[in-house]
Formats: sequence, C-alpha cells, structure tokens
Amino acid sequence: MFKKILIANRGEIALRIIRTCKEMGIKTVAVYSTADKDSQPVRFADEAVCIGPPSSTESYLKISNIIAAAEITNADAIHPGYGFLSENAKFSKICEDHGIKFIGASAEMIDRMGDKASAKATMLKAKVPCVPGSAGILKDFAECKKTAKEVGYPIMLKATAGGGGKGMRLVWEEEKLEEAWKSARTESKAAFGNDGMYMEKFVEEPRHIEIQIASDQHGNHCHMSERDCSIQRRHQKLVEEVPSPFMTPALRKKMGTAAIKAAKAAKYEGVGTVEFLVDKNRDFYFMEMNTRIQVEHTITEEVINFDLIREQIKIAAGHKISGKNYEPQMHAIQCRINAEDPFNDYRPSPGTIGYYNEPGGHGIRIDSHVYSGYTISPYYDSMIGKLITVAQTREEAITKMERALEEYYVEGIKTTIPFHRQLMRHPDFKSGNFTTKFMETFVLEDEKES
Repeated sequence: MFKKILIANRGEIALRIIRTCKEMGIKTVAVYSTADKDSQPVRFADEAVCIGPPSSTESYLKISNIIAAAEITNADAIHPGYGFLSENAKFSKICEDHGIKFIGASAEMIDRMGDKASAKATMLKAKVPCVPGSAGILKDFAECKKTAKEVGYPIMLKATAGGGGKGMRLVWEEEKLEEAWKSARTESKAAFGNDGMYMEKFVEEPRHIEIQIASDQHGNHCHMSERDCSIQRRHQKLVEEVPSPFMTPALRKKMGTAAIKAAKAAKYEGVGTVEFLVDKNRDFYFMEMNTRIQVEHTITEEVINFDLIREQIKIAAGHKISGKNYEPQMHAIQCRINAEDPFNDYRPSPGTIGYYNEPGGHGIRIDSHVYSGYTISPYYDSMIGKLITVAQTREEAITKMERALEEYYVEGIKTTIPFHRQLMRHPDFKSGNFTTKFMETFVLEDEKES
C-alpha cells in the first residue's frame, strides 16, 4: 500500500480523499493555490505545498509544479480527483515516468476513451450498443452532409475532444447543417484546440443513465449499479439518483453487462463510469466513458455501503477486486449546491459566506469544504457542496431532501438551494416522469432565499 498520496485537486473532493487516506493510515499532501491557502484540505492534510497563484493554469493545471510538490514531499502516488488533470493523458504518463503512481487510468486508456470518436469505434468493435452515426471523425462538410442524410434528422454534431456541452449542435433539418458545422468547429477549436467533429442520431426523449464500474490490474471487472443523471442544465448535471426510477431489473442486467464489455474492451483499470442514453423504449446507447471518479459517486456509495475512493486506491496499489456485481439496497439522491443565482440565469455568485448551517439527521450526508467566513473564489467551479439523502424508498429520500434543504443555510452569497427545493416538489420529478429535456420547460417560481 502507498505510504503518502498527494491530492492534485482542491475543494470538497480533495477533503473527501484526505478523509479516506487517513482511515487507511496513508499520509497526505495537499497542493493549493494562493486563493486556497485557508481551505480545509490545507488544514487537514499532513503536509501542504503552494503550487502557484489563483489561476488554474498556473496552479492546479501546472503539471511541473505538481510533480515538483510530489518529489519534495516524497509522495509515492497522486490522486487527481475529478476535473483539472484527472483525465489528462500527458499527466498520467509524466507521473509514470517519475515513478509516481497515478491513481486513475493510464495514458493509453485515457487516450482511447477520451477521444469520443475513438471510444465509439472501440465500443462498436466490442458490440456495445452505440447511437447510429459517423464511423469516426468527419473529414469535411461533404461527408457531414452525406452522413446526416444516411442517419436521418434530427442529428447531433459533437466535438471529438468535447465536454460540458461545448462544440455540440442539434440540427433538425438540412438547411441548418452548414451553419451548425461551422459554429461547432469554431467553438471546439477555441475550447479544446481541436475542431474534429463526429455525428450521432439525436435520441428523442432520452434519459442519461450511467453505470459505475471497477476494474483491477488482474483482469477482474464488476459494475455497481446505475445512476440517473437526467436532471441537467446545458449538459451540466444538477441532481443524480440511484436507482433510476426508469430502471427495471432486466434493463439493469443488460446495461451492466454492456458496461463490463466496455471496460474489457478499453482494458480498463480503476474506478470509472460508462455513460448511456436510454430512450423511451428502454433501448440504450453508449455515450462516453469517464476514466475517473465522478462527482456523484457518493450516492452509489450510500446504496451499496462501499467506499469508492478506498477502492480506487486499493486497485492502484495492485489489490484484486471481488468481481461481484452490486444491486442498490436503498434509494439515494444528490443535489449539487452551487454558488449560483437561479433567479438570474444561474449566474456565478462568488463572495464570502456569512452564516452557514448544514442539515443533519438520519440519512443525511454533506460533502462540502466550506464554512462560515469561507470565500468562494471566482477562479474555480461554483460547486460548494453536495447534499445527499438516503432512505428505504424514493418517496422517503425526496421528503428527507425537502426537509434537509429547508435546514441548509448559506448566507452572503446566492445558491441553488431554492431551485432544489422547488424541484423536489415538482410533480414530474416526484413521479419520476422526466428526461434530459426537463430543465427546458421547468419554470422557477419567484421567491426569496431564506
């Protein structure tokens, strides 16, 4: 087992990793920018190293500074968390070259799954269901037009190096195709330095359901049930739950089998997620594979009573997994609490937190790094915490979430708590009758955050 792990991240996920490391008897190193000098990860890690100014590019994305911090503290492994460098093949390879274990996928795995066209080709070869579309990257607009006609409208243009909804365009008719092609490529080039595009048939009335997997260095694989991530805005997840209210035992078995096929095809090692679109007929299609821990890993942990960060570390250290598949034993819901103003188009709301009160009680979990007097920086992601409820049934998990949200106070900044309160009361959410298009028609009622 590792003696010391450097956490190449910040905020709640850094604190989450530190907690598990302490329970495993592993020393920890926090790295931080000058903006995060008073953060909880810095306070609770065994050692802390400043790696640069507030800008991510000069700190949390600065590979040379992170490697230097690992070397001067004699860390034998690096946990990247999620975001930042967690799916950066170059960083994974540099860690390997320096004799530091990267707790995540190898550079080869990240490259194979990170490029969406390559990932789709791998899945098709493994006979994992994929959305009909182009065989790979479209070489020019002529091929784009021809493929769209073959696939049939509506179609979705996607950046091969994309993420977070950038470089994506939904096209309903041929007349709008060329304009979408040009704008998507321009946006993708600016965001990712890569204007490669591929195409998929647009799946109508879709749900976004992902399967949690774990794979060790010895060729063993398992899945840990599903998560429904359909409540999202501009391709950013807002609420996740497990089990999915749309799931059936037969569908879970099929999707779990497909996810393990995907892991084997990728020769995967570590904890990861295979994401699918599921249509109204419960036909499912591979979307992408995330080669890292997910923000929403918490709810899987709650319904199967399992520490996924501990499993990540053990796999990286060469331990075998059981190979047993898991079924959800409870129902869990996660609300992402962001420093955003839902009454002002979800505009970021940086600033200093005044009074802060977290909810408590049976079946309540909070993963957060903030406290009274903490300053939410404009330099990073706006998420300030994750509120998780777990209960015997979905109905109980929802009512527990309603109660918890009423107790959650964050003064001094705007948060998405009012949105979540209203969502929990919405009849379509309560009945489980929603798709990824839910937020397009959801109307937030005017209220003042209490």
